[in-house]
Amino acid sequence: MSVPLPMSVGYHPLYCDGLSPDARFPRERYPKLKARIEKHPDSSQVAWFTPRQATADEITDVHDSDYVQRFLDANLTPKEQRQIGLRPWNPDIIPRTLHLTGGTIQALEFAVAQHGYAGNLAGGTHHAYREHGAGYCIFNDIAIAAIRAIELGFERITVLDLDVHQGDGTASIFTDTPNIQTISVHCQKNYPFRKQQSDLDIPLKAESNDTIYLEATKQALVALEHFGPSLVIYQAGVDGLTSDRLGKLNLSREGLQARNRLVFDCIDALKVPCLVLMGGGYAVPIEDTVEALCDLFIEASIRHLHRQRKETHATL
Repeated sequence: MSVPLPMSVGYHPLYCDGLSPDARFPRERYPKLKARIEKHPDSSQVAWFTPRQATADEITDVHDSDYVQRFLDANLTPKEQRQIGLRPWNPDIIPRTLHLTGGTIQALEFAVAQHGYAGNLAGGTHHAYREHGAGYCIFNDIAIAAIRAIELGFERITVLDLDVHQGDGTASIFTDTPNIQTISVHCQKNYPFRKQQSDLDIPLKAESNDTIYLEATKQALVALEHFGPSLVIYQAGVDGLTSDRLGKLNLSREGLQARNRLVFDCIDALKVPCLVLMGGGYAVPIEDTVEALCDLFIEASIRHLHRQRKETHATL
């Protein structure tokens, strides 16, 4: 008899330590989130793994090889570094990025192998384009994971992006890719100011509240169900919180919990694997972001274990 397995979640100390303490980015959210999950009563439902580094070949399945090599050689121009942010850069940003990307690939493989949920305690870097990075995103781990899923035999993939910022890089990469559906629910007047065209974009007015946001989420899920994916990649940014300094929406922690339940109800009904990526979150205080992301991963782990138990019972 098979034993139900906890949800696999990737974490590496370089998620924090690979960024300079002087960067205008809340790098401390990563260890704070891991510690918060470990203190949760349901923490035993999460199995941590240490991400490997993604290979150059895996990354160039999506990104321009010249851009990839110049990043690996620490040879991006000052303009390219400014466009990405995360400055000042230190040498550890290179292994950090490789571990982050590798963690997303491995999490995808865990979700597929266990036919459930898996996640990475980083990632969701949806602003990176084929030829350049932007908006705190160097490589697009979402797109790299989607291509890996195709290699594993998945024919229809949905990228459900509920970050407050449009997933412009992902939309650009998968333009005219009919077997990969891109959905983005985001704040209309927010970064990126030049939007791309997803398969479905649902732009929201600034200060939109939980009610408006949840209706938009339901609309997105109708489109997802109609597409009928065999795998879902969920970019679950929590930067729509009222306290987020970059969000411009007016969402509560309870609203985001309801969002996650809607998404996971849909995925459970479809009975498909789901890769969960944390996306954005820049609240002041950062503990608001940490709590909302803890809710996300704990809820996903509960759904994962429930599915594992059902499938174990069905084989008896």
